Amino acid sequence: MSKIGTYIQESTEELLHKVSWPTWSELQSSAIVVMIASVIFALIIFVMDRSFNSLMEFIYGLF
Repeated sequence: MSKIGTYIQESTEELLHKVSWPTWSELQSSAIVVMIASVIFALIIFVMDRSFNSLMEFIYGLF
């Protein structure tokens, strides 16, 4: 049980004092980058899905 307590204490110490946390402005700019990238990826997948759907409808229409 002593090992678990030591582990928790060391982990807490590390998170509070040895980690460099980002500032609020850095978090905001990172969040904006992630949101923009997510929208771009979603649009690319949407276009690919619609294109594949149209292609398959064309192929099925031939038969």
